[in-house]
Amino acid sequence: MQFKAMRSVALTAAMMLAAGTPAYAHHGWSWTQDGFFELRGKITAIYIGNPHATLDVDAEGEAWRVEMAPPSRTIAAGFTEEVAKVGDEVTAIGNRSLEASEKRMKAVRLIVNGKTYDVYPDRVPPA
Repeated sequence: MQFKAMRSVALTAAMMLAAGTPAYAHHGWSWTQDGFFELRGKITAIYIGNPHATLDVDAEGEAWRVEMAPPSRTIAAGFTEEVAKVGDEVTAIGNRSLEASEKRMKAVRLIVNGKTYDVYPDRVPPA
């Protein structure tokens, strides 16, 4: 009887780990293309929260998701919900998703209202 209980616990743990794998896999930079990508558009939504701050951006009629750093790092870079609002023009520089049909990128730099926010300063492209 004890063996069955241990096997059940092990199976449950393995299933939980497997279920969490897709969520874990998108973190980091492995889901992005090499080389920098620049996106310009209007902000349609701002989210400063976990796991990453995000902007939704309308770029020539296409809805894009711009992921930034985790909230603490994004805020430390000076980007907060107070520095931008829906409707503001934004330039996001970073890395586009490997999936060409996915309108998503991970930004290293944002420019809003003439101010630059380097959310990943160690990854910013050279001038």
